[in-house]
Amino acid sequence: MNDRPFFVGYLPIPGPLRLFLGAIAILLIAGFGAAGYVAGVTQDDPGSGAFRFDYGRQTVTGVVELVPYPIVHVVEGNDRIDPGDTFMMTAGGKSGVDIRAEPLSGQLAQVSGIVLERGDLYMIQLRGGTNGLQAADGAFPQPESEPLGRWRLAGEICDGKCLAGAMRPGRGLAHKACANLCLLGDVPPIFVSTQPVIGDEFLLVTGPDATRLPKRAYDFVGQYVQVEGEITRHGSLLVFALDPETLELTP
Repeated sequence: MNDRPFFVGYLPIPGPLRLFLGAIAILLIAGFGAAGYVAGVTQDDPGSGAFRFDYGRQTVTGVVELVPYPIVHVVEGNDRIDPGDTFMMTAGGKSGVDIRAEPLSGQLAQVSGIVLERGDLYMIQLRGGTNGLQAADGAFPQPESEPLGRWRLAGEICDGKCLAGAMRPGRGLAHKACANLCLLGDVPPIFVSTQPVIGDEFLLVTGPDATRLPKRAYDFVGQYVQVEGEITRHGSLLVFALDPETLELTP
């Protein structure tokens, strides 16, 4: 007979093996924890973007404009959103608010929902139905747009909702697929510039002549690119009408 301890699954663990198995278990747990920590610290800081539930429901009144994605120019703000602010709108899930916003284009409307915020980028996720977007009494002129010329920018095309805080920015195929699903659902797209453009890092991005983001641009979503286009200021928001023929991946 060999006196060395031998493990049998249906029998109690021999005393000498308990110490060995305990040490292995501790090493495995510590190893997985260390691997997770290393994976985390090597990722880019996603910033502080989030649904700002701590702000509570925000309700303001403003003029709706389609550029062609729906935006609102705030006329009557509150303690967090100032008159003169311009922001984008989105709905729950991976969907936009085009159907609700189109009948109100150029009109005064009441907007209500939860703010998503990342730095100086923010949008509002509307409440469902007419509670989120409805016509308001009165009239107010739509701000004049200001052409700022043709620019060549480097950066990344993303969907505005996830970038603003619905999810943490990522990389790779999953990031690209998630962004494209949001864009197909009419969530406003954003161009994240590697350098500030007239003080702004985030620009609402469209196709030429106030058209929607062209399908050709979807192949470049979630990747670093260089592209030319016209920039126009709409209220406090910069809108970048890219020229799809100039899109190219950044080496």
